[in-house]
Amino acid sequence: MNGNRKTGFICSGVTALILSLGFGNLLSQEPQVKVGTSKGVRSRVAVADFQVRGSDPQLTQYTTLFNEVLWNDLDMSGVFELVAKSFYPVKLPSQPNEVIFEQWTSNEVRAQDLAYGNSSIERTEFVVECRLVDVSTTESIIGLRYRVELEEAGVRSVAHKFADEIVLKIGGGIRGIASTKLAFASDRSGNKEIWTMDYDGFGQRPFTNYKSISLTPRWSTDNSKIAYTSYKRGNPDLYIQSVPDGRILSFPLYGGLTTTPAWAPDGERIAFTSSQTQDPEIYVSDVRGRNLKRLTNSRGVDISPAWNPKSGRELAFVSDRSGSPQIYVMDDEGANTRRIVTEGGEAVGPSWSPDGDKIVFSWRRVLTGNFDIFLADIVTGQYIQLTRDSGNNEHPVWSPDSRHIAFESSRAGGKQIFIMVADGNRQKQITTAGRNTAPSWSNFFVK
Repeated sequence: MNGNRKTGFICSGVTALILSLGFGNLLSQEPQVKVGTSKGVRSRVAVADFQVRGSDPQLTQYTTLFNEVLWNDLDMSGVFELVAKSFYPVKLPSQPNEVIFEQWTSNEVRAQDLAYGNSSIERTEFVVECRLVDVSTTESIIGLRYRVELEEAGVRSVAHKFADEIVLKIGGGIRGIASTKLAFASDRSGNKEIWTMDYDGFGQRPFTNYKSISLTPRWSTDNSKIAYTSYKRGNPDLYIQSVPDGRILSFPLYGGLTTTPAWAPDGERIAFTSSQTQDPEIYVSDVRGRNLKRLTNSRGVDISPAWNPKSGRELAFVSDRSGSPQIYVMDDEGANTRRIVTEGGEAVGPSWSPDGDKIVFSWRRVLTGNFDIFLADIVTGQYIQLTRDSGNNEHPVWSPDSRHIAFESSRAGGKQIFIMVADGNRQKQITTAGRNTAPSWSNFFVK
């Protein structure tokens, strides 16, 4: 971080601006903040390996994959206690008449719910029958049959769908994230491009191919578009690209720097930072760049807007108006500005939770320290630290269920994308190739 932060922010262009969106500080006392994973009852769930109906080696291979993905999805959901498979009966059920409920309610297992099923190949397709049952009441909760092409992506997709159904039915009534996606910036091709992947890191593929620098991707609220900054014409301009067909939508070239787009929850407006008046300020317009309105007017840099998804009437943002980058909140008219973090250091990269009552951000208390991720309760003003002793952790972003956070970290060397439950547990690296930064989590996809 440049000692003269304002000069470094502006003169180094968009790359320095993005890098300066680090985080800060540690806390000597950490008040308790309730996160989504603490709501509701944590069910104790047994997940029996699905049984194969056939001898085809491919069936065994893909059923093993299905079992692994389903287990990992439910474990990462953060809302269940999964019963270790070492406690399961020797003979696992594949259909309702094979379930011996006393085995699953025994003192060794103590399951409340049981997920089980079977798989087969029919006409070159992978078919899986999925069931979830309450073992104390013997009541059937889910009974579904999926049929997909016999290939890895399809098998993973049906495991994700079943996991999401389980989360929805017994995890508090909120959809699971197993079928969501992430966008991010990666230099693995030799140039920094926008990439997408499944939430667990599978299916990483390029979204742009400009052979230039592309940064700060953000999904639209309906997942149909991704906005990002690119130097494809030599200047850091804002682009909006259709996800289904790759078509570039019309958006003005304002000149100067245009970066850190943020979609309003109504999907009709977009906030971003522009230096069209030399000083980087936050603006809002419709998705075609019309009805442009300036929201900030202060010396220094105002950047990284993030909408309150619940109300659509507030934005968090980063400003160095106080001398160092700090997080502020304002209404969507640019008024009623207040600072969120007041303990000093450098606080950047705000992301507002979908339920509207928390902001996750990156904070570095002293210049010699690392950036770590913190979660702040907007109502109480309390916050907790989610990462520590693991390199620099930056650019956090919420999942659509308010239960998970994606972020970039240098802990593994270079920069890689990680995900975690919103209480800081289950931190998991999901990229390895090249340097990967600035994750953006999609919304739920329409079923």
